[in-house]
Parts: sequence; C-alpha cells; structure tokens
Amino acid sequence: MAKGYWIGRVDVLDPEAYKAYVAANAEPFAAFGARFLVRGGAFEAVEGNARARNVVIEFPSYEVALACYHSPGYAHAKSLREAAGVADIIVIEGYDGPQPG
Repeated sequence: MAKGYWIGRVDVLDPEAYKAYVAANAEPFAAFGARFLVRGGAFEAVEGNARARNVVIEFPSYEVALACYHSPGYAHAKSLREAAGVADIIVIEGYDGPQPG
C-alpha cells in the first residue's frame, strides 16, 4: 500500500504565534503516525514560486493522511496556524510502483 504525504509551503508571519501551532499539531501527528521527512531547511527554488518554509510529512497511507488533516485535533492546530501565517498544503498519495533502474 502506498504511503500518504502532506506537502506544505508556509510563510510564517508571526513566529511567536506559530510556536502554538507547532505545539498543537504534535498530538494529532503522533496519533496518525506522521513522520517528518522535510521540516524547514535550506532550499533553492529552481522553478515557480516558493514560500519561506517547506514541509513534507509521511503517513502510513493516503487515507490516514486525509483523516489526520480532517481530524478535530488538527482542526484546532490549523486555526492557530491561520493566525500566524499563510500556507499551501496538499495531501497526496505516494507512488508504490517500479523505479528507474
């Protein structure tokens, strides 16, 4: 079964308020088996538009990734994030097929 992912691009407008979002998202992420693959870090926008912060979070499946996003626990965290920044987030199914040789 293919894993699920959140891909987020964020501009943090209020770093102090954003800390409340980070604290609040820990519980739903743990409950849904989230694993950070990318959490900030250096990057170069080689095509298109970018935001200041990038995140990739892995979940056991696409369905679990969607369930986490729509959960009451994450809804609370999201309300805190919306007061602290602007984000683009997609939930996407991973690829579980053949890879280049």
